[in-house]
Amino acid sequence: MNDTQIKLTVAPHFFAEGKFKDEVTNNISSIGAKHFWDQGFTGKGVVVAILDTGCNYHHFELKDRIIGGYNFTKDSDGDVTIFEDLNGHGTHVAGIIAASSNDIGIVGVAPEVSLLILKVLDYRGSGTVDSLVKAIDYAINWTGPNNERVNILSLSLGLPSSKEILHNAIKQAVFKDIAVVVASGNEGDGDLSTDEYSYPAGYEEVIAVGAIDNNNDVANFTNTNKEVDVYAPGVGIKSTYLNKGYVDLSGTSMAAPHVTGALALLINKYETLTKSKPTESQLFKYLMQYTTKVQIADYRETFSILNLSKDVSIDDDSKEQFEDSLDKSLLLKCFCEARKSQAFFTQCLNEHSKENEREFLLSLIQETASTAEHIKKLCQPFK
Repeated sequence: MNDTQIKLTVAPHFFAEGKFKDEVTNNISSIGAKHFWDQGFTGKGVVVAILDTGCNYHHFELKDRIIGGYNFTKDSDGDVTIFEDLNGHGTHVAGIIAASSNDIGIVGVAPEVSLLILKVLDYRGSGTVDSLVKAIDYAINWTGPNNERVNILSLSLGLPSSKEILHNAIKQAVFKDIAVVVASGNEGDGDLSTDEYSYPAGYEEVIAVGAIDNNNDVANFTNTNKEVDVYAPGVGIKSTYLNKGYVDLSGTSMAAPHVTGALALLINKYETLTKSKPTESQLFKYLMQYTTKVQIADYRETFSILNLSKDVSIDDDSKEQFEDSLDKSLLLKCFCEARKSQAFFTQCLNEHSKENEREFLLSLIQETASTAEHIKKLCQPFK
């Protein structure tokens, strides 16, 4: 099981090579990243662990973003300190997330985020479940030079079937409030009514990302199923590559890092405004507020497309949390009152009722007891 091969979620038939002058590329513009930059949120202080083919850490767009790394493959004779990318895939993913704003080349979604490069795929783009699980565990327990911790895992890779050991590792990361972003896979058939699964994207605990094209239509190659949470640009994406260059690539591998970068911006904003770290569930909820629901053709479901240009106040999230708390307190208050009523009626029955009143009082007692139990069940999720 641990030797099962992992594959990249990139569609090579869309590959086109080229170099580009300094620009905010169309894909970065389309998701509205600049809306956050203008507010001063660029991902600074957030750590993203990229589990991929390594990274070209000499690239001028990325060298200042990398905070650490580890090699889990046999490349470079298994030297754990050499996490250089010999494939190009991981470098492309890294550029989408974090290419520096340096007046040359391109700009990533979160241009001041820190990257922990965990090389789990070799020069061919192959790896094992065992290496992937070890890398996830490494990310969970990693501590940076200034006591930084990993906030997000970015996985643009997939398996055709579920592995329990991998699922458990994912659950552990989420339990530690690390968001796990995964490419949904490229086995799609272009039919939105059919389901195609890849793992770990198929796990409920992760944030699974599908690809859209330049027209905001779901890309023909992207896996679609009920576990895909959000869609982002994944066709003809310009990003960093080997030899300090740039290329266009397509695939859900390219869509997922847009969401990873977006989460870095959201964490940056959330922590700045609330002076607290969001839990994984709070972060996911916050992310979904920055999506646009789109109805595609005659398909019965709507799709959530990443949209950072929306005006969402952190206060809106706080208000909703307050209302949730208020609902809880009201339910508990009702529960207590119902219990008081039950006790009162029971006392009346025992001390003051006449024979012709007992039937009426018994019905009231039964009704309040039923209401109290119902409210008690409603309160269970809040405990």
